[in-house]
Amino acid sequence: MAGHDAGMHQFTGIAKYFNAYTITGRRNCVLATYAGIAGIFLLFKLKPKKQKAVTSS
Repeated sequence: MAGHDAGMHQFTGIAKYFNAYTITGRRNCVLATYAGIAGIFLLFKLKPKKQKAVTSS
């Protein structure tokens, strides 16, 4: 048969959820990437703004 690997894989550990061989594994990688990007965006968006120091003359 043509193709990369026609055999079945027995994934264990984190490879069971994040792999390039199954549709579910690919989806989980995409969702983790989107969640990471959204988390970084929210971190910078919700970070308190620094206030300028008030100087008296």
